[in-house]
Order: sequence, then C-alpha cells, then structure tokens
Amino acid sequence: MELLHHDLTERIIGIYHDVYTELGYGFLERLYKQAMVIAMTESGLSVAQRVAFDVRFHGRLLGDFYADIVVQNLVLVEIKAASMIHPKGEAQALNYLRASSFEVALILNFGPTREFKRRVLTNDRKVPLASRQR
Repeated sequence: MELLHHDLTERIIGIYHDVYTELGYGFLERLYKQAMVIAMTESGLSVAQRVAFDVRFHGRLLGDFYADIVVQNLVLVEIKAASMIHPKGEAQALNYLRASSFEVALILNFGPTREFKRRVLTNDRKVPLASRQR
C-alpha cells in the first residue's frame, strides 16, 4: 500500500537529515524552522510559514492555530527541538490535521537524537469542524 504523499514526505525527511547533520542539536526551535524553510526552498519545494487556520465549534470561532510550515500545500511540518517527541506534540499535529483539510503531518525533532514521526488523518475519517485556512 502506497503511503499518502510518500515521495514528498521522503524528500522532506531527507532535507531534515541534511539540516540536522549540518546544525546538530542545541539551537532554538525557530532557527531550525528557518533552516528547514531555506533548505526546502533551495530544493525547489513550495513552502509557506505560519499558515493560519480557524477552529470553530457549533459554527462559532474558538480560536486559531498556526502550522509551522506547509509544504507544496500538501504536508504540515511541525518542528520541535526537545529531548524527544512528546505525546503532546503528536496530539498537536493530529489536531492540526483534524482542524484542516491537510491529511499528512511530519513532526521533525532536532533533539539529541534524530527523530521524526509521520501522522496521517484522511479527510474521509475526520469529523467536520468547519475549519478553514485563512
């Protein structure tokens, strides 16, 4: 079974390994985000930062969230710089998928050990939240 957006996610993960190799760990999360944006853009990918989404409940705006990076308008990328990917980070990525029309998220951690997770939530499995990308 072919993974959803497999070629693109593999390309992003390859770029993550390159950035990790060059920078290592110990920098602030925002620096890794910027490095990933630079590296992905240089490799020819379309990248948007801090993409805003509204989250609604019963038709009313609850608030919003900002995805770190969206690549090719297909994959959400969350950057972490922690000792490990915590369950809270995974839940955050899944909620971002739930509240948007995106179906694939990558969590890339620039901690002491290289670690990434791929999460998928297809639109046909989502309970509508009436969320919209701004």
